[in-house]
Amino acid sequence: MFTIGLVGGVASGKSTVAAMFAELGAVVISADRMAHDVLAQPDVVDQLVARWGDSILAADGSVNRSAIARLVFGDAPEAEEERHYLESVVHPLTRLAVEGKRERLAAQGQEVFVIDAPLLLEAGWDATCNTILMVDTPDEHRAANAVRRGWTTEEIDRREEAQLPLEIKRHRSDVVIDNSGDLNETREQVRIFWREVVVPQLGD
Repeated sequence: MFTIGLVGGVASGKSTVAAMFAELGAVVISADRMAHDVLAQPDVVDQLVARWGDSILAADGSVNRSAIARLVFGDAPEAEEERHYLESVVHPLTRLAVEGKRERLAAQGQEVFVIDAPLLLEAGWDATCNTILMVDTPDEHRAANAVRRGWTTEEIDRREEAQLPLEIKRHRSDVVIDNSGDLNETREQVRIFWREVVVPQLGD
C-alpha cells in the first residue's frame, strides 16, 4: 500500500491533480468529503449546536457549513479558538473514516492511494503517508480558481490564515508539482512522478 499525501495552497488545483492520479490507477480519498459525512452525524451535530446554537443549522436541520465557516474563518479574535474546537471534533472522526476506507480498499487489492486533505500537515496526517506532494500554483491562478468557486479574495485570505504558510508546506514536501502551466504540463509531471516514484514501489 503506497499513500501519497497532497498539499498546496487554497484553490491550488489539488483535486485536479488527484483526478490525474486516479486516471493512472490510484484511489483518491477526499478527506473534505468524508468530513462532510462526519458533520452529518447526529452526535457531531449535537456537539456543534451545544457550542454555537441553532443558528448553524439549515432549514432541514443539517449543519450549514457556510455558517460555521463564518465563525471559524472570521476576523474576530475568537475565530482561531472556534476553529480549534471544530477541528477537535471533526478531525479525529474524519481520520478514522479515511484510514478505515484505505484499509478496506487495500484488503480488496488496491495498492496506491492519494489523500486529498486541506489540513493534511496541520492535522499530522502526513505520518500515514509514504510521500508528500505539493501542488504549487501562482497566487493569481489560485485567485482565479477561487473566483470560479464563488469565493472572494477575503475568503481566500481567511482560509489561508488557518493553514501553514506555503513556504513551510513546500519545505515539508518530498516533491513539488508546478501547476503554473496548462493541464497537459501538469499531467506530464504527474506521469513522471508515477513512473519514477510510484511504479518502483509497487515492484517491491
